[in-house]
Amino acid sequence: MLLNNDTFFIEYACRGSIKDNMDHIAVLIPCYNESKTIQKVVEDSKKALPEACIYVYDNNSSDGTAQIAEEAGAIVRHEYQQGKGNVIRRMFREIDAECYVMVDGDDTYPMESAPAMVDKVLNHNADMVVGDRLSSTYFIENKRPFHNFGNSIVRSSINHLFKCDVKDIMTGMRAFSYNFVKSFPVLSEGFEIETEMTIHAVDHNMQIENEVIEYRDRPEGSVSKLSTYSDGIKVLGTIGKLYKNYNPFGFFGIIALILAAIAAILFFPVFGAYLKTGVVLRFPTLIVSGFIALAAMISFFTGLMLSNSAKDSRRQFEITLNQLEQHKKEILYENLKSKNRK
Repeated sequence: MLLNNDTFFIEYACRGSIKDNMDHIAVLIPCYNESKTIQKVVEDSKKALPEACIYVYDNNSSDGTAQIAEEAGAIVRHEYQQGKGNVIRRMFREIDAECYVMVDGDDTYPMESAPAMVDKVLNHNADMVVGDRLSSTYFIENKRPFHNFGNSIVRSSINHLFKCDVKDIMTGMRAFSYNFVKSFPVLSEGFEIETEMTIHAVDHNMQIENEVIEYRDRPEGSVSKLSTYSDGIKVLGTIGKLYKNYNPFGFFGIIALILAAIAAILFFPVFGAYLKTGVVLRFPTLIVSGFIALAAMISFFTGLMLSNSAKDSRRQFEITLNQLEQHKKEILYENLKSKNRK
């Protein structure tokens, strides 16, 4: 990526050397038309984490967000495919850091909480730290009741399906380890990405920590890009798809159970009549119940086979994590040698 002169000097000042391959802390701010708030978010980030590199990734803003962010001292880059998931894919692919803090550019999250989140990643081996709004002021500050209801539904659904206790699924403030960022396959294009990140961490037994933060509603003139209904439906659909992918035996087992129940409801009246009369009175019903029972068996064994495949995938993931850890050590060693030569 070509850098203009201002961006070059900002990166040099941030890393100490343009040759350094890894930031110590990177603050990642995905943005789309946040001109009202982005300057304050960048300034708050620099104040809370003075040693961090601040990256603003602009997603086709038309209100001057990128220029304002650059003037505030951020390193500005661009993602031209629309959607928050696409922006996060670009950020995770391009930035190498020991610790990442991701925060929305709408000034609803307090950067004062960032140092505590960073500490949990760097000193307590956390892979993902969740900025928990729902345990503090979210339901008071947020003026959109359907967003409140949706957050509660998503949280309870994921915690129930994946047997975990994540306090805030849809939060826009998180901290990540290098291993999480480089092992996370971004598949979602939009706001479903937060759900995808949480389920990825839970399913792969990565260390998730919670940090209660104070949430504040958007300032006047700042507009949410989240559509309550369409994005809400996408999020629920994502939960279903990821449950099928990460826990196929549970998903197909539920389908098998439902089909078996329907087959039994159809079969037993026919069987009861046969015991009384010695004659099968409803052959079509018997045939249909047999096909449904067969479908239940197919669903059950499909879940069983895919479950074994998912276990193999988790074994491969552990190998990938070991390789990433080794790669990180090599990068840090090269950085150290570069600094000693200066």
